[in-house]
Amino acid sequence: MLRAVAFDLDGLMFNTEQIYTHVLKELLRRREKEFTHDLVNQMMGRPAPAAFGVLTSYHNLDESLEELMAESDAIFIGLLDAQLAPLPGLVELLAALEQANIPKAIATSSRRSFTERILGKFGFEPRFKFLITGDDVTHGKPDPEIYLKAAERLAVLPPEMLVLEDSQNGCRAAVAAGAFAVAVPGEHSRSHDFTGAAFIADGLSDRRIYDSLGLLAP
Repeated sequence: MLRAVAFDLDGLMFNTEQIYTHVLKELLRRREKEFTHDLVNQMMGRPAPAAFGVLTSYHNLDESLEELMAESDAIFIGLLDAQLAPLPGLVELLAALEQANIPKAIATSSRRSFTERILGKFGFEPRFKFLITGDDVTHGKPDPEIYLKAAERLAVLPPEMLVLEDSQNGCRAAVAAGAFAVAVPGEHSRSHDFTGAAFIADGLSDRRIYDSLGLLAP
């Protein structure tokens, strides 16, 4: 029986993966480097230091991770207010979980400062029991640490926790933790390998998500 839900953030709850793509394109444009979807797929779902480590190796960049992350942050903040939006089905799913008194948490590779900024824009943070961010784990996704911690703090066994993930790395982390993993790919991740997921959903409104949790679909 599923007793709790853990949400990824980027590309699952919000359209941040689209914004990050714009940020990456601008970073690379400034350096006359090529943007590729292969690079995006390698970076996706990883904590920021690991993701930027992939970027520096991919394009043999000389700058430090700290310099690249600071520049990325500045570009991201400039785009956030104008472009950030919840993804379809999120608001309805949160309401259904709350009506059924099913606890929920966020487990994201993003840094806490950005996570709180994104959630704060829509007043969503109080609706979750807690946040676990990339700042709170030693090993980022695809390591299972973040979801093992989430299950422990939700006071459930991993198989009793439904995890919603949009990326291959995130799904691998959930599966490795022993959770009930549901892949919810976006345009950016439809080609990812979601081996081990219970099913691949057609968005957050997918009736199978509701059925798995014993909820009435809107």
